[in-house]
Amino acid sequence: MSLMLKNRGAVLILMLNIFLVFMGIGLIIPIMPKFMNSLGIGGSTIGLLVATFSLTQFLFSPLAGRLADSYGRKRMIVIGMIVFSFSEVLFGLANAPVLLFVSRMLGGVSAAMIMPAVMAYVADITTQDERAAGMGYINAAITTGFIIGPGIGGYIAEFGIRVPFFAAGAVALIAGCISLFILRESLSAKKTSSDSSAPTDKEGSLLSQLIRSYREPFFLSLIIVFVMSFGLANFETVFGLFVDHKFGFEPGDIAFIITFGSIAGAVVQATAFSWILNRFGEKNVISVCLLFAGVFIFMTLFVHKFWLIFAVTFIVFLAIDILRPAIGTQMSKLAADRQGYVAGLNSAYTSLGNIAGPILAGYLFDIDINYPYTLACIVLLICFGLSLRAGKRMKVPSPDHRPSAN
Repeated sequence: MSLMLKNRGAVLILMLNIFLVFMGIGLIIPIMPKFMNSLGIGGSTIGLLVATFSLTQFLFSPLAGRLADSYGRKRMIVIGMIVFSFSEVLFGLANAPVLLFVSRMLGGVSAAMIMPAVMAYVADITTQDERAAGMGYINAAITTGFIIGPGIGGYIAEFGIRVPFFAAGAVALIAGCISLFILRESLSAKKTSSDSSAPTDKEGSLLSQLIRSYREPFFLSLIIVFVMSFGLANFETVFGLFVDHKFGFEPGDIAFIITFGSIAGAVVQATAFSWILNRFGEKNVISVCLLFAGVFIFMTLFVHKFWLIFAVTFIVFLAIDILRPAIGTQMSKLAADRQGYVAGLNSAYTSLGNIAGPILAGYLFDIDINYPYTLACIVLLICFGLSLRAGKRMKVPSPDHRPSAN
């Protein structure tokens, strides 16, 4: 019996946690145009609000990854869910921009605690051959969270614009309790204690990790993660604002497009993602998805009918939903026995892109609503070129080989 089948209960709990986190993140997308009006803020403030989440996630991710290696995955997941629950409730209570920023900062901390721990947990309970399937399940939960989140945010907002956030906080707290009492630690006590000091001291601070990351065999993958996140953040940050300003869409309309535009991604990740990666390889899948995402984001500027917007967005979301787990799988295979450390770096580079992308997208949106998507297209096509080069240099190590941290 495979390791993943033996631990299918743990996988389901992990999927529940990560689903709830990204559902809460997705809640904000269709609601933000109304928040802009009620609080009197513009696109640049929205960009800074999104970037704040990513900034705190970036600052805390490498430490969280090391803590997951040192003190266990379960502990980080449970604490992260509690912090996330509090951040959602605070966002619902906020009546001024400063409280929104505090809420997003706490949300970033919780995401930094949860994401590396979940990815490392999956790596602990899967073999090399099962890794793609395990990552596919987790990313299917992420995608489904993004699908359900905007839908809930758009439709429940009719009963009160703050109601969805209180619901997300309550459900996240329940999920944290389920993890606390049911989820088993994936690291043995012996391994946890033996790894608790050496990797932490060796891998050092956030800054030293980033500086030394260029020596790692997965460095070009990290660059792709950064550039990809930067480009996608331009698209995702202003999507609700874009269709609101250009077409006058209501939160329900925005939720409808995002929900059905993303649903194929969840289906693919849960059913065909493992086959796609095993059949075509991570390199080819990453390159093709980057190309499609860049081209179809650019096409968004030239469509005007609802069904065309739906179709173009559908392709963009499908490419994104395949792209993210493909890169995660590739880096996990290169990480050997430093899964928490590499997952933390992956999250940090993602956050760097998510910091710069929304800030620039917000300011560009205030100048011209078409500028963020033009930039996103250019950046993703540059990333496509980088992916072609990266594929020639990366080699997955054998299971008994550990990459040097020096």
